[in-house]
Amino acid sequence: MPQVPIIMPQLGESIAEARIVRLNISVGDFVKGDQEIIEVETNKATMAVTTLCGGVITEIRAAEGVDYAVGTLLGVLEATEEEIERTGAPTMGPEEKTPIKDEGGDEENLHFRTSDQSYEEPKLVEPSIKGLPVPAGMKGANYISPRMRARMDDLGLRGADISAIVGSGAGGRVTVNDLESFLEYVEEWPHSSASSMRLSVADAMRRSWTRPLASVGLPVPLDQVLEYRSRQTPKPGLTLYVLRAFAIALSEEPATAGFLIGEKIVHPRAYDIGVAVQVEDGVMVPVLRDVDKMSVSELAVRYAELVSLARERKLPSEDAQGGIATVTNFGTFGLKWGTPIPLPNETLILGLAAGIKTPKWSDEVGAFIPVTETELCLTFDHRVVDGGGAGMLLQRVGQLLQTPENL
Repeated sequence: MPQVPIIMPQLGESIAEARIVRLNISVGDFVKGDQEIIEVETNKATMAVTTLCGGVITEIRAAEGVDYAVGTLLGVLEATEEEIERTGAPTMGPEEKTPIKDEGGDEENLHFRTSDQSYEEPKLVEPSIKGLPVPAGMKGANYISPRMRARMDDLGLRGADISAIVGSGAGGRVTVNDLESFLEYVEEWPHSSASSMRLSVADAMRRSWTRPLASVGLPVPLDQVLEYRSRQTPKPGLTLYVLRAFAIALSEEPATAGFLIGEKIVHPRAYDIGVAVQVEDGVMVPVLRDVDKMSVSELAVRYAELVSLARERKLPSEDAQGGIATVTNFGTFGLKWGTPIPLPNETLILGLAAGIKTPKWSDEVGAFIPVTETELCLTFDHRVVDGGGAGMLLQRVGQLLQTPENL
C-alpha cells in the first residue's frame, strides 16, 4: 500500500522549527484525513500537525519535547490507492526515504530522495538565536490541497474569498470541511447578488494587489488655483487642474509612469490619463488623451462628454482603456486622506482629498493666516518607483498647481 509522509509543516511565515508537545497517535492507529495527530509549539503559538489523508500509522519518527525543522519526516502512514487519489496526498516509493523540497518551496512539489538505507533519525534543530524566527521556504497555512482547489473551482472561489475562514488543518490550512462549514454558516445571512460592475471592479483590484503597492502623501495649498479658477467662465473642475499638472510632471519623468515587463521598464508613448467616476455600484475610468498637450479649458469639454457617458453606462470601450495613470477626486465625499489602488495595467494613481482651511504662519504678515489645503495621495508600484521618486513627483505636481495660469 502507498506510504504517505507526515512532515513538520510550515506553521507561520517566518517559523523554521517547532517543538513536539504531545503525540496523539501510536503505531497501528487508524487516522482520518485532517485529523490532529501531533501538538507542536512554536515561539508564537501552540498548533497541530494534521494528516493529509486517512490511513494507518506505520512509523513514528519524532519524540515529545524535541525541536524539529520544517520539512522533517515525523512519521509515516499507509493509505489505500483510493484515498490517495481522492486527496492528492504525496506518497513515498518503496525505497524513498528522506523528504526534500523543490527549489520553489511549494508543498505540492515535495518529493523524497531515494536511498537503499533505512530511515535516519530526524534531524534535530539547534535553537534559534534567543528564539528569533528564521525564514523558511514552504508555504504551510497558505497551501491549498488539490481537493480544496477543485472544490473552490466548482464554487468559482479564489484565494482571497476564503481569507475570512479560520483553518483547522496543518498550520492553519483551510480544509474542504472548513469551507463547507463556513458556507453553511453564512447561508442564512442577508445577501444580494454582486452586479457585473462590482465583479469587474473586484477582479481588477485582485490583480492589482499582486504587486507591491505603496502610498505617499503631500499637503498642497489650493488658494492660487482656486482664485484663478474663480475668474474663468465656465469654471473648470479642480480635478482638471490636478490632471493637467500630473500629466506635465509625468512627461518630465517618463520612467515614473512606466511599467515593468521582465527586466525592462516600458515607458509611455502618450500621456493618456484616466479619471475615476463614481457610478451605481462601481467605478468607471474614462481616459483623456494627450493630457500633457492640452490646456485645462480644452480638457474641460472632452472631460464633460466622457463623464456624462460614464454615468449613463454608455462609455465606449476605446475611451475606457489605454491610460497610463488615473486621477481620483475622493475629496468630493469630504475625505481628507485615502490610499487609492491603481488599475492592473497602470503603475500610478493620484488621489485628491477635500480642501480644508488650515492656519499657516506667514513671515510676510507675521501672523497665522487661513490657507486652503488638500492632501495629494499617490499610490505606486514599488517595483518601478521608489518613495523618493514618488515624493519628487508629488512635489512637482504641487509646484505646477501654484501657477495655474500655465496649465
